[in-house]
Amino acid sequence: MKTRFLVFAISIMMITSSCYTTRTAGNSGKVPPGQAKKKAGTKSAKPFAPGQRKK
Repeated sequence: MKTRFLVFAISIMMITSSCYTTRTAGNSGKVPPGQAKKKAGTKSAKPFAPGQRKK
């Protein structure tokens, strides 16, 4: 009986510990203006900055 409980407990611990998800920063998916500028190949990062966008 003890052996069954021990095997059951170990298997439950292995199952629950295998489900590990990685979390990124809070603003995931957003790229800093300088990095967006590099990807776009432009000279200025101003159009990519949130406070500098024209409405």
